[in-house]
Amino acid sequence: MNTVLITGASSGYGLETALHFQRQGWRVIATMRRPQPELFASLDNVIVLPLDVTDAGSIAECIQAAGPIDVLVNNAGIGMVGAFEASPMEIVRRLFETNTLGTMAMTQAVLPLLRERGGGTIVNVTSSVTLAPSPFAAAYTASKMAIEGFSGSLAQEVGTFNIRVRAVEPGYAPTTRFTANTQVPVEQLIPPAYAEFARPIFAAFANPSVTTRESDVAETIWRAVNDTSDQLRFPAGPDAVALWEAAR
Repeated sequence: MNTVLITGASSGYGLETALHFQRQGWRVIATMRRPQPELFASLDNVIVLPLDVTDAGSIAECIQAAGPIDVLVNNAGIGMVGAFEASPMEIVRRLFETNTLGTMAMTQAVLPLLRERGGGTIVNVTSSVTLAPSPFAAAYTASKMAIEGFSGSLAQEVGTFNIRVRAVEPGYAPTTRFTANTQVPVEQLIPPAYAEFARPIFAAFANPSVTTRESDVAETIWRAVNDTSDQLRFPAGPDAVALWEAAR
């Protein structure tokens, strides 16, 4: 039975991905900062483990408890929306610690295990903002752009060990708790000088014409894991696919 370890599996893309892989008969290691085993109480072959991707000790303990894995899905992340001018650097650093350095730290911890097992797959969940940057997401976009570059370089570096690297790029999903972990209301990050410019942009966010479902992302991660080609980037959701096609 194949095993996948998913970070940030308590909600959103991570939770849906854990459920999707479980339905496909995989053993799932669902990790989260505050374990909620009740999310998977009635399901077989799901193990819930605590994990803080910004803590080296937590990573080591989680990897040890998980045992052999075939796939790592780096999904844990936080979002931030607002004018960069008003974005506290403390929050920006937290963004990079989780989205960028946390992904890198998990990857570094898992690579020796995959190499010794003769191969595997690493999926890094980025964002469609890497395809078309938008205003009021500068720091978030930068944290995800870094992982796009990281993924492309790493894929060439570890391919000789039969380790595949994928970047999954979700579109806009209004149902996800995108900014919950920043604990800073969006209103505080929009200074009066930006208000007029911001108003129609946030109105469009509130009533999007096309959105991404959490199931779109889970299905794309599944497809990326099972794809045997050299494709690196996988847009997830109709809006992300449209941006991807335009970028190409």
